[in-house]
This record gives sequence, structure tokens and C-alpha cells, in this order.
Amino acid sequence: MVNYIWAFFIITGIVYAFFTGKTDVINSEIISSASTSINMILTILPIMCLWLGLMNIAKESGLLKIMSNNISPIVKKLFPEIPKDHEALGLISSNIIMNMLGLGNAATPFGLKAMKSMQELNKNKDVASRSMITFLVINTASVTIIPTTVISFRVINGATNPTDILLSSIITTILSCLIGLILDRLLYLLWRRNYEYR
Repeated sequence: MVNYIWAFFIITGIVYAFFTGKTDVINSEIISSASTSINMILTILPIMCLWLGLMNIAKESGLLKIMSNNISPIVKKLFPEIPKDHEALGLISSNIIMNMLGLGNAATPFGLKAMKSMQELNKNKDVASRSMITFLVINTASVTIIPTTVISFRVINGATNPTDILLSSIITTILSCLIGLILDRLLYLLWRRNYEYR
């Protein structure tokens, strides 16, 4: 669907430029945007490599596993339908830790594996389970301690202090995650009440 939206925007822009006689603007934008993209990649790549390298060291040293184990009690309470010691709980914990450290790309494989594991427990394969929905909410509104991507973009754009957003980022993401979980629980309770009355 997103591909169709972008295609619509591009075609609309080209047609508009053609009818208004501004095709030269499209040519200059294509050239400048290509140059900007390359510069952005070359600037952001070393920063991402540094963070991913540090996190790989943390993973190999067992630090991430320790962090995942520490949040496991919270994860178990958030996902009561998942049996104790099931692999899905470990995958969910790893995904949350990766997202907290701003490593969305590294978190994705854990998220996909967690969803697959929860789907195996799901009785109705055509509908997402309560655990799957809760996990999606947490993943979408995840708590972020180190927003590496945003910091990288701030470095690219010449911010004086690229890391001065850390506190506001932590507060904002904690609030968004709490609100998401509260709404998730309220909607689940409403759904269950309506389902029981049928």
C-alpha cells in the first residue's frame, strides 16, 4: 500500500511540473536528492557501525542476555497467556532490549521470531492473539534509551549537541508505551465483556 502512495505522489508531482512548465525543478531535485542520499549514507554508516559493533560486543559478552533476564518478570506479567519458560518470552525480552538501545534493525529478527512463536500458540490462526497485539503495541511504542538513528540524523544536520534529546526521548517513549499498554488492556477488557454477553 505504501508503494502505491509513493508512486501516486511521484506521478502527481511529475504531471504537475509538466503542466506548470517546471520540469527543470524535477531534474535538479533528482540530481540533488541523489547526492544528499549518498552523503547521508556515508555520514550515518560509521555511526551505525559503531553502535552495532558495541551492541555485538554486549551480545557476545552476555550483557544483553543479562538485561533480557532482568526484564523477564515484567514480560511474563504483560503476556500471561504465554507459558512460563516458553521461547517467545525470551525473544520478546531480547526485542525490547534491542529497541531500548535504539537498534531497530537488530531488534527486527527477534520480533519476527517472537511473532512466529506466538502464532504457534495461537488457537485461531486467522486472528492475532492477545499476546501478539500487546507485543505489537510495545514494539510500536517502545521505550528508547538511546535513539541512535535520531542522534545520527542530528549529527548529519550539524546539531551542536546531538545527544541533548536523550532525556526527552526517554520520557516521551515511556509515556507512549504506558499509554499504549493501558489502551491495549482497556480495549481487551471491552472486547471480552462484549464477547461474553453474546
